[in-house]
Amino acid sequence: MALVRVGPRTAIAAGQVAEVMANGKAYAVCDVEGELYAIDGTCPHRGGPLGHGALHGHVLVCPWHAWEFDCRLGGVPVQVIEGQIYLDVNA
Repeated sequence: MALVRVGPRTAIAAGQVAEVMANGKAYAVCDVEGELYAIDGTCPHRGGPLGHGALHGHVLVCPWHAWEFDCRLGGVPVQVIEGQIYLDVNA
């Protein structure tokens, strides 16, 4: 497990998404009803920044061409330890 701290838990409000960087790579961290989920931050369609997209429930919408992603299926484990968000970037 390679946990990388990406910021304080308070930085992402309920129903919001934020772009974070871990080991030089962008990730989108989503707060869905108080639960955090993380996915690759680059849209596979045209490279849009998913961390700047819109979150509708658990569906993250790319800001460039409106591709939709279920952020719960992102596969990047998230942990909150002492108020800080950590991503397991080797999972």
